[in-house]
Amino acid sequence: MSLWGGRFLEPTDADLKALNDSISFDVRFYAEDIAGSIAYARAIQGAGLISAEESAQIIAGLEQIRAEFEEGFSPQPNDEDIHSAVERRLIELVGEPGRKLHTGRSRNDQVATDFRLWVMKALLQLDVLMDQLQRALLEQAEKHVNTIMPGYTHLQPAQPITAAHWLMSFFWMLTRDRERLRQSRQRTSVLPLGSGALAGTPFAIERQTLAAALGFARISENSLDSVSDRDFVAEALFVFALHNTHLSRLAEDVILYSNPLFGFITLNDRYSTGSSLMPQKRNADPMELARGKAGRLIGNLTGFLTTLKGLPSTYNKDLQEDKEALFDTVDNLTKLMPVVTAMMRTLRLNPDKMRAALGEDMLATDLADYLVNKGMPFREAHHVIGRIVTMASDDGVNLSQIPFTDLQDLSPLFQEDVAQVFNFVTSVGRRKAPGGTAPEAVTKQIAQAKAWLEGWG
Repeated sequence: MSLWGGRFLEPTDADLKALNDSISFDVRFYAEDIAGSIAYARAIQGAGLISAEESAQIIAGLEQIRAEFEEGFSPQPNDEDIHSAVERRLIELVGEPGRKLHTGRSRNDQVATDFRLWVMKALLQLDVLMDQLQRALLEQAEKHVNTIMPGYTHLQPAQPITAAHWLMSFFWMLTRDRERLRQSRQRTSVLPLGSGALAGTPFAIERQTLAAALGFARISENSLDSVSDRDFVAEALFVFALHNTHLSRLAEDVILYSNPLFGFITLNDRYSTGSSLMPQKRNADPMELARGKAGRLIGNLTGFLTTLKGLPSTYNKDLQEDKEALFDTVDNLTKLMPVVTAMMRTLRLNPDKMRAALGEDMLATDLADYLVNKGMPFREAHHVIGRIVTMASDDGVNLSQIPFTDLQDLSPLFQEDVAQVFNFVTSVGRRKAPGGTAPEAVTKQIAQAKAWLEGWG
């Protein structure tokens, strides 16, 4: 029997039912629906709407339904959604008391409660996966504090950096992801139950007690808002889309650096693929999928925001579109992240290839800094070094091969000690200010990262 069909004289059209029903996807938060119903049974008992015996019967029935779901519960054709499936089965099990459970409750505040519980759990699960990736990055970074590699801007050779510094840049992106995730969970932890369909409940439901029983931090302030508020869905979609954007950037670097033209990275056989035609190929397919899924997750976010933007007040059926978008996002990240983590943990960095890719033109800024330390304004030094770079390019030589006399012709500030500039280890080591690429600074950065993980809790 439909939960709402009393005033209708004809059954729902089959095509409309196929469009309208959500049981095919919202069945996945059966545990949240049952938990919410158990807490609500106690709340309406406390309000004097059912007896202690009826409450006990309802709760026992709901616990049995939970066990049936865990063993493979099959919804019936008339079950419109997870809520109607649970209620239908509860009435079959306990009879009349089961018909009282929905007193003062609407599916509007029920589904909002269930989905918030599910999202809170999903945010915690993704936090664990982010933690594992951070630790993999940290493990690799600790091995390569003194490994020097080219750093790039605009994908052009820029300055020498340490490989650990490169790896740690993604660690800190993930800290921001996890901070946003925690903040999102705090804003999701608001109980809508007790709002009814839109106007609130006329019964003496202790909403604060209900919130505490379900693990919510607080109750919603306005019933009109609470049944339609899907900010928490949009925010979770944003947090996950931005996280996947960071994964996509990491993926792009790994794809580039594992290309033989770079050769900075060798991928583990277990986490790379080959070609059906070309035997020599080693492809970073998992990272290409990470890069590709960023578009999918961004699409889920923008699609849902578009759904929200024109809705009138309170609940509208459009909001049924919230679940599949977020389920898809969470499912894809849950499959993707363990593979990305394993790739980062098992990849091999090739310091010799990294060092071979270093060119002396990447020390041009060090030459400018040399003149600055001799008293020349930086803008003037930048111009002088630009001329030296042009000379070296025109002559087809390295910067260190420019005759000393030519350097002095450009500026008398050049002295014999200028030769000390042409050293990649020295160049990297000079950048030891907090956040810099020097091994000394990166070692401190790694210690900070460990402390951050320890304090995150």
